[in-house]
Amino acid sequence: MELKLNKPICFFDLETTGIDVAKDRIVEISIFKVFPNGNKESKTWLVNPTIPIPPQSTAIHGISNDKVANEPTFAALSSQVYNMIKDSDLAGYNSDRFDIPLLAEELLRAGVDFDMKNRVSVDVQTIFHKMEERTLSAALKFYCNKKIENAHSAEADTMATYEIMLAQLDRYPELENDIKSLSEFTTRKKIADFAGMIAFDEDGSEIFAFGKHKGVKVDKVLEAEPGYFSWIQNADFPLYTKKVLTAIKLRKLNTK
Repeated sequence: MELKLNKPICFFDLETTGIDVAKDRIVEISIFKVFPNGNKESKTWLVNPTIPIPPQSTAIHGISNDKVANEPTFAALSSQVYNMIKDSDLAGYNSDRFDIPLLAEELLRAGVDFDMKNRVSVDVQTIFHKMEERTLSAALKFYCNKKIENAHSAEADTMATYEIMLAQLDRYPELENDIKSLSEFTTRKKIADFAGMIAFDEDGSEIFAFGKHKGVKVDKVLEAEPGYFSWIQNADFPLYTKKVLTAIKLRKLNTK
């Protein structure tokens, strides 16, 4: 089965220094781009994270400090990465909760104004978990009858994710071969930022999903307690969360 596409979609995977979206860095990124006409292209980069790679992370993906010492930083690669994904929807395995948020942080840190406004995402892991409840290696075995080679290599995981998604469309006729529909199916909850700190209420208004103002509309908090905005901007919150909060504040100011 081939994907029915209205625009390109980029399957991607990251290997990183750890799992903290706000603090950790990319050490390898692989992107596999599929075009509506069926053309495909792929690119994999090793990345110097500019911070030490913990031994426990190296034990998982095999990428050591020495291996990336002479590789380009993400800042140096950011324009190439962004140019590859800028016109595309995104897909990955556990990508909504990890890969996309961390990629957004790296792009914003490099000065690239990344957002998801004109794109959707499909998390292949969510399709898998909703249908079968397994892991990536088991998913490849279950759907494709293959054993993943070089697991925890960004390129191997990216290609496995692409193959799994095609097999899922073959297996489940109730899944529509449409990226927007798949995105809606794989979206766990409606959130304004990747970290889930700003959500939407039943009226579609942004609300805080953490802290003392949990459940309260963001614009009401910013109006009643202006210092709360400054505290978040100066604290150790994800850059994308700060970007979303700033946009809400500017929108409020422009309506006055």
